[in-house]
Amino acid sequence: MAFRTLDGVDVAGKRILLRADLNVPVRDGKISDLTRIERLSPTIRELSGKGAKVIVCSHFDRPKGKRVPEMSLSPMAEALGKVLGRAVAFADDCIGAPAQQAIAAMANGDVLVLENTRFHPGEEKNDKAFAAELGALADLFVNDAFSAAHRAHASTEGVAHCLPSYAGRLMQAELEALDLALGNPTRPVAAIVGGAKVSTKLELLGNLVGRVNILVIGGAMANTFLAAQGLNVGKSLQEAEMHDMARDILTRAKAAGCEIVLPTDAVVATEFKANPATQIVSVNAVPSDSMILDVGPASVAALLARLPSIRTLVWNGPLGAFETPPFDAATVALAKAVAAATTAGTLRSVAGGGDTVSALRQAGIIDQLTYVSSAGGAFLEWLEGKTLPGVAALDAV
Repeated sequence: MAFRTLDGVDVAGKRILLRADLNVPVRDGKISDLTRIERLSPTIRELSGKGAKVIVCSHFDRPKGKRVPEMSLSPMAEALGKVLGRAVAFADDCIGAPAQQAIAAMANGDVLVLENTRFHPGEEKNDKAFAAELGALADLFVNDAFSAAHRAHASTEGVAHCLPSYAGRLMQAELEALDLALGNPTRPVAAIVGGAKVSTKLELLGNLVGRVNILVIGGAMANTFLAAQGLNVGKSLQEAEMHDMARDILTRAKAAGCEIVLPTDAVVATEFKANPATQIVSVNAVPSDSMILDVGPASVAALLARLPSIRTLVWNGPLGAFETPPFDAATVALAKAVAAATTAGTLRSVAGGGDTVSALRQAGIIDQLTYVSSAGGAFLEWLEGKTLPGVAALDAV
């Protein structure tokens, strides 16, 4: 899709309402991961550097339309100031007198964070009156929260119809990367989909079989596909009620010319814990008292051998139970190979999803892929082929 960017936009002296995603992980009252704030900073630096008054709004957690002190964005404003290396002001509300007064006190280049938009019930209801109140605070709207773009909320979609609206640099980077991955990719295109349940990624698999050349299925999802074809997977996690759907996906993939790749061997154990006794077995010979916990070395070697022929890769989900050693081996080995191919310039690699990001970070190569999305649900819905309301509102056509 064509969308409006900040290129050529005169922002000097303008009040810019910037939709960010400050819904960062917090443990024991402290922010445990600054990634989302750090990735937001380039857009803020650019706008501030050009003399705009940058008014940041965001949701945090699920206060359900009520003011919950523990869900205030005040700590995020403080963290943003540390990341930017400058003072960042905070308003005790996102609309009304507190917001208006804080904005009136801003000088060109200043940065202000508004209180949690979800303290108002109109946010999640995408209430037009609430969106209009947000819009009245600014001259332009910039959405830099792709991770919240799958929600039709007042601060992501509604306000975009009240003001001239543009994609921020993080949103722009995300959309451009996704377009390279599935919109207008260099072929052959492969997708890796892992995770626990077929049922949670049914729409994803259904969309991908019509858009990629090769679909690699890993994680416990693969167990369901293997069992659906009559293989004994022992005590492995699998969804018996999804066997018909798995067979349907295999049939649809064949009709679409999409090759589905399943493991041919597996790492199994009789119990799921760190560093148990393990065996490497063919998927045709899984012991009845064992469970599949990772893809086997022969399957990994086969994937690595095919990697040089692939030009674009989309990755969502680990191949095994990567959080528990040694069941991270297959994911780490493939991640390093993907990183090497990307660095060599032979592969465009786009990855996303919470477990995927954690696995790539664990492998130490998260900065070596073409693009790694931290968007979670929005990334998954985009892979499913859905229209994201927050993105559609920026349509330039």
